[in-house]
Amino acid sequence: MPEINRVAWNGRALVVGPGGLGTALAKELQRRQPALEVMLCGRTLGSADDECGNWQVDLESSQSLAVLSQRLLEDPQPLRLVINATGRLHGGSLTPEKRLQQVCADHLMESFAINAAGPLLLAKAIEPALNRDLPFHFASLSARVGSIGDNRTGGWYAYRGAKAAQNMYLRSLSVEWARRFPLATVTMLHPGTTDTALSKPFQNFVPPDRLFSPQKAAALLLDVLLEQTAGDSGRFLAWDGQEIPW
Repeated sequence: MPEINRVAWNGRALVVGPGGLGTALAKELQRRQPALEVMLCGRTLGSADDECGNWQVDLESSQSLAVLSQRLLEDPQPLRLVINATGRLHGGSLTPEKRLQQVCADHLMESFAINAAGPLLLAKAIEPALNRDLPFHFASLSARVGSIGDNRTGGWYAYRGAKAAQNMYLRSLSVEWARRFPLATVTMLHPGTTDTALSKPFQNFVPPDRLFSPQKAAALLLDVLLEQTAGDSGRFLAWDGQEIPW
């Protein structure tokens, strides 16, 4: 089977999440695979980018996901790659918990909706457009703190739990798609600490050489992702290609 980084793919690619890392991923993917038509998707979008087009998609809206599904079914371009770059650690009412007494049911559900349910519902929406006979990649940003085996500090209940749930959902998805879409590859990716709004309050604890610009993080993630094939589907990988324990 040809590897995606060794051939020029054509068709449609989506990057969902127009934040710093999502935007960098869309631009780097378009640079590496110019035959792909890359769309940067999000709930709110600025002016159209010179390198990538824009589609409005809200992963928390069943109506928005239904519109996306129909749009892809009517798209003359085959769907080849989807990257979910959404996620929320803090903002609004959300803040990482340091101890049990800070846990709030509403915050748990909010984090779950964004960080766990969102990626799975995105996969559900795009599935009707998949072509069984074409290689396809579905990738989603996870986080090392979502690893149960690697949890040595505790805390961050809502975010850790939601990312762990996302990992389980997408691992299950990889098993199902291996039967129904044997050329599909599902990958969970940990980008490391990236200099974006998500990590801003926590960057003081990160060594300077481990704080990546969005552009560097995007390049590293695509280096890993574009080496994966259907035989690798269901892996949870860090930015350097290392396997992360569940």
